[in-house]
Amino acid sequence: MAEADFPTRWGHFRIHGFEGHFGDGTLGNDRRKEEAVALVMGDIHSAPPLVRIHSQCLTGDVFGSLRCDCRQQLEMALRMIGEAGAGVLLYEQQEGRGIGLMPKLQAYGLQDQGMDTVQANVELGFKADHREFQLPAEILKALGLKEVKLLSNNPQKVAALESAGIKVVERVPCEVEAHAASERYLNTKKEKLGHLFTER
Repeated sequence: MAEADFPTRWGHFRIHGFEGHFGDGTLGNDRRKEEAVALVMGDIHSAPPLVRIHSQCLTGDVFGSLRCDCRQQLEMALRMIGEAGAGVLLYEQQEGRGIGLMPKLQAYGLQDQGMDTVQANVELGFKADHREFQLPAEILKALGLKEVKLLSNNPQKVAALESAGIKVVERVPCEVEAHAASERYLNTKKEKLGHLFTER
């Protein structure tokens, strides 16, 4: 949909805007529109590039919330791509693992009463993780990529790319230091969502 130069404190990128439509519109399955951006740096075709699929987190990415590790992961990914001189960061609008901003804040309230992130999402009528990662896979294909090194702790992201025909030649850990406020959140990611951690 759009493309422009995009200098950042981690280096010089090109920013690409994408829009996708998913669902077939049958049996109550509404077609939904998704938007995402791809920050692309350097030569991403001579070798499988470092790729991060990052879901929007207003509270973490913008406000520096310590309830999650999102901003730390985002900055780690941008720094690693910058240091490598090539790579792709996909930033998709999937707030709160796809449930949206207001339900995410409601989930925070339930967590304050003792629930973990998975229990809170389910209590609100959502899946533990509402994301499907279709748009990121299509963006990588549009960028001409068939093989990537995926910067992620989430096996769901690996599986989504592999099933879309993109080979994940390496899963690169994206582990950040825990804060007291994020300790339970990170443990829930490991124990209930199957996220892979070497230090936990």
